Amino acid sequence: MNQNEFVLLINPFKDKLFRLAKRLLVSTEEAEDATQEILVKLWSKNGNLDAYNSVEAMAMTMTKNYCLDQLKSKRAGNLKIVHNNYTDREPSLDKKVEDNDSLNWVEKIIDQLPEQQRLIIQLRDIEQCEFSEIAKIVEMNETAVRVALSRARKTIREYMLKTHSYGVQ
Repeated sequence: MNQNEFVLLINPFKDKLFRLAKRLLVSTEEAEDATQEILVKLWSKNGNLDAYNSVEAMAMTMTKNYCLDQLKSKRAGNLKIVHNNYTDREPSLDKKVEDNDSLNWVEKIIDQLPEQQRLIIQLRDIEQCEFSEIAKIVEMNETAVRVALSRARKTIREYMLKTHSYGVQ
């Protein structure tokens, strides 16, 4: 596989790799480094990439594993998972403030989820990955992914209901 073929192969999903890395590592610089590292690893395997059913799924798994390793290392001790992919469409100021507050609560709730549920929420609700892709990336069967996603969403929903109904009886 030559360089042009490799670029054509990875171009459709390289931004997805970056977004996953950014989601896990928070720092743009760390995410760029992680993405570049994964692309270098993929290039080193370029002769064998045809043997894989989904190069994208393999790359997403490699990115996830690399980022988790970075989070465990000493130099990434102060990084945390946050949600910052929210955009709004010019609502009123009070709606913006309310949405921002809700987003902050959701971020806090997601931070409290188990690592696996955080990753599944990111892949399904943010990256819009299919359940089959997520199952490959997190090395679970699709049913277990659906259950974990359901539990994560339920936890978020319960915390949000509790937060919004605080003091209301």
